[in-house]
Amino acid sequence: MPTLYHHPMSPASRFVRLILSEYGYQTELSEEQPWENRRDFLTLNPAGTLPVYVDDSMRALCGATIISEYLDETSGIMKRDRRLLAEDPFQRAEIRRLTEWFLQKMEADVTRPLVRERIFKLQMTPDQGGGAPDSKILRTSRSNIRQHMKYLSWLAGSRPWLAGDRISYGDLAAAAAISVLDYLGEIDWSDAPTAKEWYQRLKSRPSFRPLLAERVRGVTPVSHYADLDF
Repeated sequence: MPTLYHHPMSPASRFVRLILSEYGYQTELSEEQPWENRRDFLTLNPAGTLPVYVDDSMRALCGATIISEYLDETSGIMKRDRRLLAEDPFQRAEIRRLTEWFLQKMEADVTRPLVRERIFKLQMTPDQGGGAPDSKILRTSRSNIRQHMKYLSWLAGSRPWLAGDRISYGDLAAAAAISVLDYLGEIDWSDAPTAKEWYQRLKSRPSFRPLLAERVRGVTPVSHYADLDF
């Protein structure tokens, strides 16, 4: 069975897990602590980043973009109206743009620093960079959330789905990032009703159930995290 090396608080990992579930793939999950730099993991991916997908032939695909393109070319192309990348080249470009926005720009501005400060540093040794959260980094990241939520609200209010008329990688990438922030209670949903309605549709999908059931050691999710009607 294929294996996905992931971390439950990695938006990129969550994105790939959602794709695999939407397409009906059976995959073994192997949780990786990226700060440990395990030799066996670095053999699979010298960059030491997540996620990594290892197929039945022990071939490793590294990175959410690479994995998602591979899954589209090997499975998505046969899904017709359930395909998560559009057939039209311009529409595909828009889906890729939004996927990049939420997995790279939002990751750099918001998700990565918050996850590192609030989760990873609690599990890291001092030699690995662990310790108390940096309040300046937390303030900056939380300030950045507001701009990203405004953009998400605009997208959700302008189109049936974020990139167009049907659900796509763009929606899954955004939901993966938002779900991590929601776990941490970092989103004020009262300021983003349109985004909230969109997210409710995403988290009600069967592919989301495993994510909503997961818990991270030492960090309890906000009370409404797994509530589909929050």
